[in-house]
Amino acid sequence: MTETGDKIRLDLWLWYARFFKTRSLASKVCKARKVRINGEHSKKASTTITPGDVLTFPQGPHVRVVKVLACGERRGPATEAQALYEDLLPIEEQVKAKREEAKTAPALREAGSGRPTKAERRAIDKLMDR
Repeated sequence: MTETGDKIRLDLWLWYARFFKTRSLASKVCKARKVRINGEHSKKASTTITPGDVLTFPQGPHVRVVKVLACGERRGPATEAQALYEDLLPIEEQVKAKREEAKTAPALREAGSGRPTKAERRAIDKLMDR
């Protein structure tokens, strides 16, 4: 079932590279058309990829952008899996950018949520005939 050489199935590579815990999870993401290969949506899990392709896919709350360096022959340890790809947009940078954005963005609250203001409390008291 393993493919050697310079081509490999997309779902198999995602599983080999340890982006997903099971191959069926990788396959579901591929079938949902959430994986892009060189900017184009992949239509199925059996799409073949080669070294040099750039993959973009969601992983939890983050978007991963990786460049395929090798196809791999098995699902090995994490160090072996990390040699299969180059992370073009590391998660650390995404987290740092979100923190910076949160610092500069003002705290907004939807109208009607939270405690009532003094004017709203007076209006409630007037409505309840207090």
